[in-house]
Formats: sequence, C-alpha cells, structure tokens
Amino acid sequence: MAKLILTHEVTGLGTPGDVVEVKNGYARNYLLPRGFAMPWTKGAEKHVEALNAARAAKAIANLEDAQALAAKLKSTTIRLSVKAGEAGRLFGTVKPADIAAAIEEAGLGNLDRRSIEIQDAIKSVGNHSVTARLHEDVLAAFDVQVVAAKGK
Repeated sequence: MAKLILTHEVTGLGTPGDVVEVKNGYARNYLLPRGFAMPWTKGAEKHVEALNAARAAKAIANLEDAQALAAKLKSTTIRLSVKAGEAGRLFGTVKPADIAAAIEEAGLGNLDRRSIEIQDAIKSVGNHSVTARLHEDVLAAFDVQVVAAKGK
C-alpha cells in the first residue's frame, strides 16, 4: 500500500489535501503520473496545509450559494458550439474546461474546471448530462447542449 497526499479531487477517493492509502499500482500508474497525488512524507504536512488554504479560498463561500448555483445550473441548459463533421461527430472531445467557459459565458458564474465531471466522453452533437461538485455537500447535475459550429 502506498501512502499519498491528494493534490486534486478524485471521485470516490477524496479531496485535495487528504492523506490516503491506495494500492501501489494505482498510485504508480494513475495518480502520480497525472499529478492527482504526491508521495506522503513527513515534510509534506506544510504542503497539505497550503492545499487546504487554497481550496478554502477557491471554494464557494457557503452551502446556500452552492445550492443556489446548483438550482441555476439545473434549470438552464448550457449551450456549447464545437467544430463537428458531417455526421455530427466532433473533432476531438468536449473537455471540462470547455464546459466551465460556457458556464461563465452564460453568466452563471465562474466554476473551476476540476469540479466538473463528465461520465461518458462527449464526442457528438446533442444533449449530454454532466455533474459538478460545487461544495462538499452539493453535487449539481445539468445538461450541456453541444451544437455544430458554423464555419467555413
């Protein structure tokens, strides 16, 4: 078992700053190469405190604000214009950063791309369901409408 400190939120494992124990292969092949975690050391306690302070600064101030934003997201369909081919297949995939930019463009607020979770890769035009963790206790599910961009 490997003892790690999470640097990003990992669904089903924890949030940044959490000290977790995972199997060696999971740590070596997934968490460490992607920068989701760092090895735990005695000197890493200061880093954990810095991560927690940064997370607190970025987090939505309180539960009521998170619930209000979740209600806005649920009642609004986020529209995203992406380059697509003839059959409606996209050139690439829609990433969480694209969705965060569309949310900000729609005037719903500034949402961190790392809080957005896409269950199935978005590779075609149409409506897709996406979730975002707005607060420790608030998970918002909303729809993203992907349309083909008008181009030359």
